[in-house]
Amino acid sequence: MAGRQDSDDESRRIIERVASETDPASSVARTAKGARDDVTAADADRADPIEYWGTRIGRVLGLIVGIGLLIWLVLFIIQS
Repeated sequence: MAGRQDSDDESRRIIERVASETDPASSVARTAKGARDDVTAADADRADPIEYWGTRIGRVLGLIVGIGLLIWLVLFIIQS
């Protein structure tokens, strides 16, 4: 009987996980949180201020350059 209970519990966990991963609102929230954590260097070592601020500055500059390249590409396509 314990094997049946374990199987039922695992099935419920799988169904709940699939439901949470396919929910559009949670998907948008996860994406926004991931982008915010990436730019704010949430994964950097806070004990080392040089690494922390260097990571933040680098990622923000990368984001700015990426947006600038995207704008340049759109303008280039429009002018062609």
